[in-house]
Amino acid sequence: MSVTIRPLRDEDFEAWYPLWQGYLTFYKSAVADDVTRHTFERICDPDGDVFGFAATEADGRLVGFVTYLFHPFTWSKAPRCYLGDLFTDENCRGKGVGRALIEAVYDAAREAGAGQVYWLTQEFNYRGRTLYDKVADKTDFIKYSKTL
Repeated sequence: MSVTIRPLRDEDFEAWYPLWQGYLTFYKSAVADDVTRHTFERICDPDGDVFGFAATEADGRLVGFVTYLFHPFTWSKAPRCYLGDLFTDENCRGKGVGRALIEAVYDAAREAGAGQVYWLTQEFNYRGRTLYDKVADKTDFIKYSKTL
């Protein structure tokens, strides 16, 4: 499948929103609409701190997205890149869209001088993990979290 990877733009909101909702549903989560709108505005803000790419088909239809951000790291002078969200249209899975989005983040991280790209996924995301095992190294870190 041939897709174009490009930065997410303000005019993508209506096409991005159903994919975002599919992503939240997959992870059994919900985000308030005002937070969703704020998140998208941050992604599209050229001076913002969160970035995103869209995957589009030849006809311009949005079929996937990825978000990422950079942060300092105490073990290196180089920043780290956290890949926050990745989702593709169900009909496009297994066709290279997710890989192309991850590779775009790798390219952005290299350009920014980041020393590493990393992300988290849930244990039950078997299909995604099949791809992740091919494009990155699985670590043995365990995540702890506390909601405040």
